[in-house]
Amino acid sequence: MLFVNLKKVTTTFDLRLSSSTTSSLKLLYSTLTLNPNTSQNPKTPPIQNPTKPLTTPQLKTLVLSQYSHGKFSNLIQNVVGLPSILLTASQNLITHHINDGLNCTESNELAESTQPHLSLFQSVSKRFSIEEMGREIFENRFDIEAHCVKMSDEGETLVLPNLKLKVFIEAIRIVLEIVYDDRFVTFSYGGRVNMGRHTAIRYLKNSVNNPSWWFSVCFNDVKFDTRKVDKLCLFIEEKIKDGILIDVIKRLFDCGALRIELGRCYLGKGLPQECGLCSILINVYFNGFDREIQEMRLRMSKENPKLDQNEIGEGSSTSYKPLKMHAVRYLDEILVITSGSKMLTMNLKKWVLKFLEGELELNVDRVKTAIHSAVSEKIDFLGMELQAVPPSVLHPPMPEKAIRARKKYLRQKEVKALELKNARERNRKKLGMKLLSHVFKKSKQSDGFKFDFQIENEVREIFQTWADEVVQDFLGSLEERWTWHRMLTAGDFLSLRHIRDQLPQELVDSYDKFQEQVHKHLSPVKARKALEEEGRRIKEEEERKYAERTVDDLTKLCMKVSAPIELVRKAVKMAGFTNKMGRPRPISILTSLEDADIIKWYAGVGRRWLDFFCCCHNLKMVKTVVSYHLRFSCILTLAEKHEATKIECIRHYTKDLKVPDMNGSEEVHFPTEKEVKMMGDKNLSDPKPVDGALSLLLIRLASDEPSHSCVGHFCDKTDTVMYRVRLLQNILNANPADEDKWVPRMSAIHESLNQMCLPLCPDHKSDLYTGKITLQDVDCTSHVNVD
Repeated sequence: MLFVNLKKVTTTFDLRLSSSTTSSLKLLYSTLTLNPNTSQNPKTPPIQNPTKPLTTPQLKTLVLSQYSHGKFSNLIQNVVGLPSILLTASQNLITHHINDGLNCTESNELAESTQPHLSLFQSVSKRFSIEEMGREIFENRFDIEAHCVKMSDEGETLVLPNLKLKVFIEAIRIVLEIVYDDRFVTFSYGGRVNMGRHTAIRYLKNSVNNPSWWFSVCFNDVKFDTRKVDKLCLFIEEKIKDGILIDVIKRLFDCGALRIELGRCYLGKGLPQECGLCSILINVYFNGFDREIQEMRLRMSKENPKLDQNEIGEGSSTSYKPLKMHAVRYLDEILVITSGSKMLTMNLKKWVLKFLEGELELNVDRVKTAIHSAVSEKIDFLGMELQAVPPSVLHPPMPEKAIRARKKYLRQKEVKALELKNARERNRKKLGMKLLSHVFKKSKQSDGFKFDFQIENEVREIFQTWADEVVQDFLGSLEERWTWHRMLTAGDFLSLRHIRDQLPQELVDSYDKFQEQVHKHLSPVKARKALEEEGRRIKEEEERKYAERTVDDLTKLCMKVSAPIELVRKAVKMAGFTNKMGRPRPISILTSLEDADIIKWYAGVGRRWLDFFCCCHNLKMVKTVVSYHLRFSCILTLAEKHEATKIECIRHYTKDLKVPDMNGSEEVHFPTEKEVKMMGDKNLSDPKPVDGALSLLLIRLASDEPSHSCVGHFCDKTDTVMYRVRLLQNILNANPADEDKWVPRMSAIHESLNQMCLPLCPDHKSDLYTGKITLQDVDCTSHVNVD
């Protein structure tokens, strides 16, 4: 009823900034905040009506109702400020870690069974009033600066929004997503539903063929200052006519709660210094550049169409490669690929740099933005390595050793089948003799040779089935058929003419008919020809496939995606999983944790690596790092904690690292060896990298502090434990900007969060350890100061 009434109001009135609109929307808010039962029973005190989060169709209908004359208008007042939108944003903050690929309302629908609407409304109401917040937003008196918390350390200051401002930011993001998502180009990834890193990699592997040259655009540290924010607002005003929205975005940038820094390698990684609006605002800022690239791609495809084999010439030995250009952008990472000449790529690069530096006023690193050969040089993109290789590299033919092993397996299979066949015949012979003996005894007991009808039928069916199987096996064996055919046709005196003339004609005709049946059923000539034809066809098929593979290797190039295994090994060594010799070692700082928390932390790092690199060609090497280095480092850490040996720990926890829960049943958090072997390419939309999980440690404190509410978004649990945040860069005393002491392109959590104390309930603590959520999914502004 709420949405129906809202739809009636929005369709009846033209919602513009006028006095009539203001009065109508104030009346709307009064209907949203009052209990409908008060009109029926005046003695009932007015209470707040629990508002229900909106679904995807309702959200789209509500936002599209503000569209007129080519622009959206008054989105803050008429959409963002509605209590149902704010409640939807709150629900999205709670369920954000359930599935990163879903949008706000889809994750809301997914979590409806776990979080009832009434319970959600009550949880939100304990912290702030949604109706009052909506009224403040509608009247443009929401104080953004008052809801920001400054986290300072010796370096720069980090400004984080509190939970109330996070809800406001998420509501704006929901609305902007509906406005812009269908208007972005297809190669714009990041911050969009089902358009993440793996979707971009899947596009590169499936659609890019025969690349010749490519380059990735690298930015120097570009911070959005006032000039760039004004340009961003101009881009927004091309589609949205809302002065309050523009003012809100500028105030978020001014207070520091929203900041965009290109080239800093922390975007899209779930770190707390990234605001929820960063991704979509970056896509809006680059949308003009994307559309220019799209038009250039379409124009190039039109000028260089793909030709059929008939147009080239059926007998021609040449292969035609049309001129192609591909582009992929994930937030601030841009990759441009061409299948033409280097001069064409140089002109394209010159145009890209001119547009980015001129139109968008961005500072591009011209040294790192260099053109590379797609065949001879690898390029780094989205934390992975790309290279153009022949198809045989991705799908190599079976080696000789594997062929010999397969032939040996087939021979063993044939021998096993023959043994089973002989055993079956031997058992049938014994069973048949028993049946005949039983029937013969029955016939003796009866008068004459009269059989019991039921026994006769059963025995007849059994022997008929066996006889059919024997005949089928006989006809399927060429050797037996050839032996019997030779025995029944060769050396027979009835085939001699002077003998045939002396015999009766009926006997001769019977013999001829018998020979015809022998040739018809026992002659293996046709079957042998069929087998020879089948063998010839298989050989020709293998030759054809070999020829196709050879031609493809000479004329075709595919995209090979590899995990940067050297960087992975450097990260493993830097974090302390291995020693200088590359062998697993314990991490002493983790010995203060519980056994289950130690295993969960290792499991979170391992699963992040496996999920992130599951689309890579060398995933087996990452599996080795997780299954060997991380697994045995965890075992050694547990052994050091309990002052035991490695063998004793393996005997107690097993190699699968099983740990008992509160009920006494065993839990497995670390991926088992069998599970690691079965892992492969998944349909993950945007898996988080390992950066946040690897650089974060939560150390439990033994303090006498009173119980606090959990810092998880709208978590009402009070059975919390205090944990201190320890960051990897502070433990190692390393600067993440120094690539010699830090892993290149690996981001780090802001240092202002180091030594922060967070009260966490068991569920959120477990999710943080296992990497299901990050510090971006908790309210870090609710930290507790512990001396």
